Amino acid sequence: MLHLKVSANRESLEDLARWQNACLKDKKKKRQPLLLQHVTRLMPKRKDEILNGGSIYWIIKSRIVARQKIVDLKSVQKNGRSHFVITYEPKLTPVAQRRTQKIEGWRYLAAKDAPPDIAADKAANSLPEDLKIELSELGLL
Repeated sequence: MLHLKVSANRESLEDLARWQNACLKDKKKKRQPLLLQHVTRLMPKRKDEILNGGSIYWIIKSRIVARQKIVDLKSVQKNGRSHFVITYEPKLTPVAQRRTQKIEGWRYLAAKDAPPDIAADKAANSLPEDLKIELSELGLL
């Protein structure tokens, strides 16, 4: 299993979650599949390894903060040029944050080097339902 690291032009994990939720609402309104996509110019050479359970890991302010499972990788034409689309699930899973170097585009991340997911907090079960929904929409539960 292999993962991709991508730098997000966002201020925080919450900002990333809000932006993605807005994209999903727009897709729902247009009756499009509720999957998210990241477009890049370079195609990963290790496609099969990535599709075998890989995730896209988000870097915000030089910290790996979350991941989303990759479901498809494909080539497309955009403005007459070849591009590559990474399609991933909408579930944003926070990970144990770790500092990393700033990157542009994407880099490979071996499974053994990937930060672990942050386990769901048992105390979250005692939160009011409306707060749980809001935190879930922000990708925090």
